[in-house]
Amino acid sequence: MRYVYIALIVILAGIVLMFKVQNLDTVTVSLFSMSFTMRVSMLVLLVYVLGMFTGGFVVQFLRKSVSGAMNR
Repeated sequence: MRYVYIALIVILAGIVLMFKVQNLDTVTVSLFSMSFTMRVSMLVLLVYVLGMFTGGFVVQFLRKSVSGAMNR
């Protein structure tokens, strides 16, 4: 089973590397009066990490709210 996990990790790393190599174009992102220029792959990675970060906060908030409501 260990070899299956290793193979999946290698395949996933290969897909991520191909995505990175194929998306070398730059984009400009503007928010209010600020603007940032970055590569498409970095933008996707940044949005993914921010989504994980904020999603974790939402899940934690819902867990605390439900447990607080159940303890009353």
